Amino acid sequence: MKIRILTAADVQKALPMDRAIEAVRSAFGQFSGGQANVPLRSRFHTDKGVTLIMPAHLKQTGHFALKVVSVYGENPAKGLPTVAATVLVLDPETGMPLAFMDGDSLTALRTGAGGGLAADLLAREDVSRAVLFGAGVQARTQLLAALTVRPLTEVTILDPVTAAAESLAAEVSTWDGAPAVNLGADPAEAVAAADIIMAATTTATPLFDGNLLKPGTHVTGVGSFTPDMQEIDAATVKRARVIVDSREACQAEAGDIIKAEAGIDAEIGEIVNGTRPGRENDTEITFFKSVGVACQDAAAAAAVLAGAEAADLGQIIDL
Repeated sequence: MKIRILTAADVQKALPMDRAIEAVRSAFGQFSGGQANVPLRSRFHTDKGVTLIMPAHLKQTGHFALKVVSVYGENPAKGLPTVAATVLVLDPETGMPLAFMDGDSLTALRTGAGGGLAADLLAREDVSRAVLFGAGVQARTQLLAALTVRPLTEVTILDPVTAAAESLAAEVSTWDGAPAVNLGADPAEAVAAADIIMAATTTATPLFDGNLLKPGTHVTGVGSFTPDMQEIDAATVKRARVIVDSREACQAEAGDIIKAEAGIDAEIGEIVNGTRPGRENDTEITFFKSVGVACQDAAAAAAVLAGAEAADLGQIIDL
């Protein structure tokens, strides 16, 4: 029995953002079309932490994967990351393992790709200015994905850790077609001028006043994932047309939705499938909320494996 082992570097090489966006487009379409088997994630608690187990099978494409994420708060004192994730890709015909890969890099890619898909479907065609709240791994891929689908010319990065914002700005300046990057801007002024706002933080309180948003703004929020967390305020949510990755998951986990007692207009997969419209006019404010769905992992992992096979990446181990 042979299996391909893929590091974080292999994952990033194997799956460029444009292909990641197409992978999650297919995944969300299958999910909202009833063609995905995505059980509720299992939680296994030990004395020191919790491990989440998230399987998914996409019926149309046959993609089949299992992600395991462990969250152990004492790990940094041991020189280890708090969160560690791995993904196992399985053959749906035989159940045999095909690949085992780094899950942190895959999660960042597929989450960014979801935001990129939302921007492609919901942001105006003529957008130019973006605001990015956060400067970590998730924020980086949100910006990369947005630039993949829209020709942004200016981005303001807002993060309480100055060094993190400066580091991301330095990296962005090396990207092809890089936008101008603003640091240290007034948040209210930046939000009022923005065409796209992306939030990828762990804050429990809203990042900006939604009354500042101009007509036609698109907002993506990926950071909050519990009922008590809230990146995006109720004013934004009530002004916007609300699109989510999963109705069930967001109604149970997304504080942005729960605290605003918001109605959900559509799942993004319904827009992919054409059963709900994308952006309807240039003045509509749109808000995409994502808490993550395992079908994204299955589709992205399959795309990583295909790219790795084509480029002969990773190591093949005979178990």
